[in-house]
Amino acid sequence: MSQAEELVRHGRRKGLSRGNSPAQQPDMSGAFQTSSMPLQPSGTILPDGSDLQQVTVLSKGDWNRIQAQLDRSARESERIRAEKEQKEALKQQSKDLVKNWSNTIAGQRLKKLEARKIREAKEEEERVQIDIEEAKFQAARRKEAIEQAKTLQYYQTDRVKGFHGALMLTEVLKEREEQIKLKQARQKAYLGKDIELLKRYQHELEEGILQDQKKAIKALKDRKVVANFQKAQMKEHVNQSEIEQQADFKEGVELKRQVQHYNAEKAKIEAIRRNEKEDLMNSHLQSVANRDLIRAAEQQKEEEEEEEIRIFAAAKKKMTKLRKEREGELWQKKQDRVNKMVNKLDSQLKAKADDEDDRIALAVAEREALREKEMYEKQSQFEQTLTEMSEHRMEQMKQREEAQRQERRRELEALALKMEADKLFAEKQLEKVKKQKKEARGLKDFHVKQMDEKQDVVLQAEKEKLEMDKQNLDLLAVEEQQFQEYAKKVINHCDKGGRNTYPLKKAAREGHGGGRGPVFEGKGGVRPSYLVDDNSGVELPHYQAASTEEMKYAHVGSSANTSKRLGFVW
Repeated sequence: MSQAEELVRHGRRKGLSRGNSPAQQPDMSGAFQTSSMPLQPSGTILPDGSDLQQVTVLSKGDWNRIQAQLDRSARESERIRAEKEQKEALKQQSKDLVKNWSNTIAGQRLKKLEARKIREAKEEEERVQIDIEEAKFQAARRKEAIEQAKTLQYYQTDRVKGFHGALMLTEVLKEREEQIKLKQARQKAYLGKDIELLKRYQHELEEGILQDQKKAIKALKDRKVVANFQKAQMKEHVNQSEIEQQADFKEGVELKRQVQHYNAEKAKIEAIRRNEKEDLMNSHLQSVANRDLIRAAEQQKEEEEEEEIRIFAAAKKKMTKLRKEREGELWQKKQDRVNKMVNKLDSQLKAKADDEDDRIALAVAEREALREKEMYEKQSQFEQTLTEMSEHRMEQMKQREEAQRQERRRELEALALKMEADKLFAEKQLEKVKKQKKEARGLKDFHVKQMDEKQDVVLQAEKEKLEMDKQNLDLLAVEEQQFQEYAKKVINHCDKGGRNTYPLKKAAREGHGGGRGPVFEGKGGVRPSYLVDDNSGVELPHYQAASTEEMKYAHVGSSANTSKRLGFVW
C-alpha cells in the first residue's frame, strides 16, 4: 500500500502509519501538519484550489438517500395536493354525470327549483305589469283630483261666486216666471170652486176657533193652578229667606263680635310687641351709650396712664439725681463725722497704752474698710442700674428708629408698587382705548357692510315684488280671459234656454272687484268701488245725470273749457 493510500481513506485523512511518529499540530484549516513541514502528496490539488483530501466521496445510493430525505416534505405536500385534485376531479365528474338525470332525488329537486324560478319570474313580471297599470290609474286619479280641485278652487273665487250668484238669480227669475204662469193656470182651473172651498174653510175656521177657546180655557185653569202653586212656593221662599236672613244676621253679629275681639287681642299683642321693641331699642341705645362711655373712660385712662408713665419717668430721673446728690452729701457727712470721731478718739486715746492705740486703730480701719466696701457696692449697683437704664433707653430708641426705617421702607415700596400699578393701569387703559377704537372701526365697517347688504336685500325685494306684480298681472289677464270664455258659454246657454241674462251680463263685465267705478288697466283690470261720504255708506252710481253737470259747473265752471275730467269721477 502506498503512502497516499495510507493517508486518505474514503476521502478523509486518518493520520500517519504507526512507523511515522513526528508530532502533528492542527492548522487553522483543520488539517494536521507535522512540526517540520506539511505533507502534500502530488496530484491532490484541483485547478480551482480544492483539496481532494478535504472532499467526502459519496456513493449514488447515499446521494439519492440524502436528496430524498431533504425533499421529503415537499414531495409529501405535492402528493397530498395531487390526491386532493384527483378527488375533486372525480367528484366534479360525478356531479357532471348525474346533474342531468331526472330520475334522481337531486335531479327532481333541481327541476322543481328551476320550475319555481320560472314561475316566480312570470309572477314578478305580472306584478310589475299590475304595478305599472296601478301607477297609471293612480296618476290618472291624481290628475283628475287635481283638475277637480282646481275647478273647485276656481269656483271659490269672488268673481266666479258672484257670476254663479247671478246665474242663480237668473234661474230664480225663470222659476218665478214659471210659478206665475202656474198660478195663473190654477186660478183659471179653480175659478168655479171658490164658493164651496170658502164655506168649507169657514166651517173649519169656526171649529178651529171653538177648539182654540177650549184650549184657552183649559190653559187659563192650568195657569191659575200653577199661579197658586207658585204663590205658595214664593211665600215659602220668602219665609225661608227671612229665616236665612235672621240666621245670617245673627252669624254676622257673632262674626263682628269675634272680629272685634280678635282685633282687640291683636292690638294688645301689637302693643306688647311694640313695647318689647321699644325696650329692646332703649336697652340697645343704653348699651351703645355705655359702650361709648366705657371706650371714652378707657381712652382717658390710657391717656392718664401714659401721662403718669411720663411723669413717673421724669420723677424717677429727678429722684435718681437727687438720690445721687443726697448719697454724696450723706457720705461726705459720714466722712466728716468719722474724721471728727477719729480725731476725737485720737485726742482722747493718746494717753492710753500703745497696744490699745493699735487695737483701736485696727478696729477703726476695719470699720472704715467695711463701710467703704458697702459704699462701693452701693455705688457699683447704682451705676449698673443707670447703665442698664441707659442701655434700655438706647435700645428703645434704636428699635423706634428701626421701626421708622421699616415703615419708611414699606411706604416707599408701597409707593413704588402703586406707581407701577398706575403705570400698568395707564397702559391697559391705552390698550383698551386702542381696542375700542379698533372695535369701533370694525363695527363701523360691519354696519356699512350690513347697510349695503340691507340695501341690496331691499332692492332685490323690490325687484322680486315688481316681478311678482308683473306675473300677477299676467295671471289676472289669463284668469280674465278664462272667465270671459266661461261666462260667454253660460250666457249663450241661458239665451238658448229663454232665461233673463241681464244679471249674468252685469256680473260678467270686465274688471275685478265688483265695483261701479272705471276699470284700471294698469292695475290688472281692477274695478274699484266709491262710497258716499255719509253714514249710509252706499256706493256711488256710475252714470252721469244732468244734476251732475250742474254740480260740476257750480264748482269748476263750464266743462266746455277743458277736455279732461279734472280727476273727478261722478
